[in-house]
Amino acid sequence: MINPSTGGDNPAVREGGGGVTGQGGTGGDDMATLAKGGRTNTLGFAIRLIARLPFLFIGYRLYGVDEMGRFASAFVIIEIIALVCALGEKRGLAQRLTVAGGGQGARESATSQETNLVFDGLLAALLVSVPVAAALWALPAIMFPNGMNSPLDIWMIAALPAYALTEILLAAQAYKYDIATTVRARAIVEPWAISIAAGAFLLVPEVGDAGLALAFIVSIYAGLATAAWSFARTYGGPKEWRPGPTCVLSLLWRALPLIGADVIERGTRLLDVIILGYFVGPTTVGTYFFAQQIASLPQKLKSSFEPILAPVITKNLKSGNMEAIAHQVRQVGFWIIALQLGIALMLAIPGEAVMGLGGPEVVGGTAALVFLLAAEVVASMAVVSEGVLVYIARKRNLAISIGVITMQAALTVALILLAQSLDLSEGFQAAGAALALFIALLASSVVKALVLKTLLKSSVSNWRWGLVYAAAPAVVVGFVFTRLPEWVELVIGAPAIIAVYLWVIWKRGFDEADKVLFRKNVAPVPLGDAERTL
Repeated sequence: MINPSTGGDNPAVREGGGGVTGQGGTGGDDMATLAKGGRTNTLGFAIRLIARLPFLFIGYRLYGVDEMGRFASAFVIIEIIALVCALGEKRGLAQRLTVAGGGQGARESATSQETNLVFDGLLAALLVSVPVAAALWALPAIMFPNGMNSPLDIWMIAALPAYALTEILLAAQAYKYDIATTVRARAIVEPWAISIAAGAFLLVPEVGDAGLALAFIVSIYAGLATAAWSFARTYGGPKEWRPGPTCVLSLLWRALPLIGADVIERGTRLLDVIILGYFVGPTTVGTYFFAQQIASLPQKLKSSFEPILAPVITKNLKSGNMEAIAHQVRQVGFWIIALQLGIALMLAIPGEAVMGLGGPEVVGGTAALVFLLAAEVVASMAVVSEGVLVYIARKRNLAISIGVITMQAALTVALILLAQSLDLSEGFQAAGAALALFIALLASSVVKALVLKTLLKSSVSNWRWGLVYAAAPAVVVGFVFTRLPEWVELVIGAPAIIAVYLWVIWKRGFDEADKVLFRKNVAPVPLGDAERTL
């Protein structure tokens, strides 16, 4: 058993010592920092919700369900491979910068050493992503199991290196506690760019069939430009940077466990689409992809805290302050599950009306939507636990993740084949894939939370009974609105559900330590203040 107090297999911890130091300062300062970052990115969630709907409407209403299904198969492959090419820098970069920089404050100028470390990661990602993109060009069937909408779709591989570089640049900004750049790139620029470009390409007959693929490329490079602009202002260019093969190979070797964790964590959300692409037609894939895109909205709430959580965790690991880390896991875990549950109820109860936004062809995916939303709620504990395990028990975390995704793959195939053998509709097959994800993520949360509890020797549970108190009246309000016309469900019912939920959770579920998430210019909350966890 790895003893977290000695650092385990985490080099950053072995170099640490002393009291509570680092970028976060005291435990209260850390929680105020986490709240500020989460508040910024939670606002980004609302913006992303508004921005994502036009693309879904254009894609499903103007291009078609089959076209979106073929696009979805390629999209998920690109995203998974891009995470591999990012070399785990989404979280690994914070650790490398912490060791090199000694925990400088967010307002200090970036040192040349920090800048050069970021450029090491960018170069390594580029060296990996270019040959991988070439391999996909030679083997397009990997991305397009159901065929292409247009021969131009193959150019989606051009987004691969840009996606990987963007991940690293945003991680570098997050180390400086700049979460606003992530919001701009991921919640504003990318979704609006893909929506506008998809609509514009429809007006060009020569490329109309390839509009979805080309719009995707435009959005990824727009996000890269946004991240690069902020990075240049924060870090500047490299100074006396002399990259060599030894440096790059060393980075690749150290990154392997983090790559596995990142790919598997994201892969659990995309594996179902890949498997469906090989077992069912593009219509079902398109239907499932619509449900998945809706469910990904509450999923993004966990990323509201992930960028800012990594540098705070690494600072406390360096000082050996395990109790502070346990508190941060409990607090952030509760924030995430509380927000995700409210959003899930808002989208799941009027599920048929929500799916109807994509057209009558996709309403059959309502059951899949419900399972996917439930899966994101139960996944919250795994997400936060993994944010620590990748540093103090990375190999064990990777082994658990491999076991979980293997179980998910087996369950997905088994449930799809079972539905086919019973001659059930493709809607049931899609629901089976979503159910497999729910079971896998629930198992992941339970196992990773238990492992982390053992390592930190402290509770990490994010469960509170206030979640039940808030959900119950929201469910009642929601089912009342399901008796009314669909437009009333969406325009009035959905906001009513989330309003009731938030009011009750604020009154019965949130204590003063929790409420700092929604307040600006507040003093740091003392560690453990009024915390109610089981």
